[in-house]
Amino acid sequence: MTSESQENGAMRRPVEDEVDVVAEDTQKPAKGDKPEKKGSFWKELPVLVVVALVLALIIKTFVIQAFYIPSESMENTLLKNDRVLVNKLVYHTRDIERGDVVVFSGVDSWDGEIEYEEPANPIAAFFRWVGTAFGVVPGEKDYIKRVIGIGGDKVKCCDPKGRITVNGVALNEESYLYPGNVPSQSYFETTVPPGRLWVMGDHRSVSLDSRSHTGDPGGGSIPEGQVIGRAFVIVWPFSRAGSLDIPETFSQPGLAALGDATPLLLGLAGAVPLVFVRRRWLARRR
Repeated sequence: MTSESQENGAMRRPVEDEVDVVAEDTQKPAKGDKPEKKGSFWKELPVLVVVALVLALIIKTFVIQAFYIPSESMENTLLKNDRVLVNKLVYHTRDIERGDVVVFSGVDSWDGEIEYEEPANPIAAFFRWVGTAFGVVPGEKDYIKRVIGIGGDKVKCCDPKGRITVNGVALNEESYLYPGNVPSQSYFETTVPPGRLWVMGDHRSVSLDSRSHTGDPGGGSIPEGQVIGRAFVIVWPFSRAGSLDIPETFSQPGLAALGDATPLLLGLAGAVPLVFVRRRWLARRR
């Protein structure tokens, strides 16, 4: 074998197993060290409850609130002990409409339909406040009614067929009026002041609504500012769950009152003289 082949053989000599060795940290904790314990569930529970309550109250205050139905005044649309959700944002994006079912506060105006005893102690008062906030118990001064007339509407009962009219247009209330009830047992005729609402319960024979407060300031109407929100869905009991839509009778185009167009008409009335004055001024300059 030549020296050259010997050198080549030496170069081709197999290399022993080449293994990439990865250093591992094999250091074990000392015997005296103990793994860090997580917080006890029972210690965290009060914090979770408080956070949940705070979030729920924020949602209740600004977005959606549950309400308890305490009386028969909205039957059969809403039954006693039903729970509804009320949208508190909707009227920041649109006006209150005829046919809406609204919850409003009667503080400093209407007396409650249901009388409640004041809680005997602060603890009971606190739990009643929490129950009211979450729709478990009824509010003492909260009402739920259907909007029949808005500001500027002329609401009257009744026409020759016994129907309520709004701006001379008769309402067909069969879809929501309590079976066997007439639209109203008493005659009334009113023009709803601007910024106020004429509201009535669907169970007309038992509802203490705008008709029962015609002697109050506003002639029985309520301020729009007292409206808490629009009831849009029944959530309890589950067997009655469903949406609260505006009945078709309120979509009649003839219902539009002069009050609905007042801002536009006033704008036009103010614009016409200005245009006339401007034209005369331009003519003089020529």
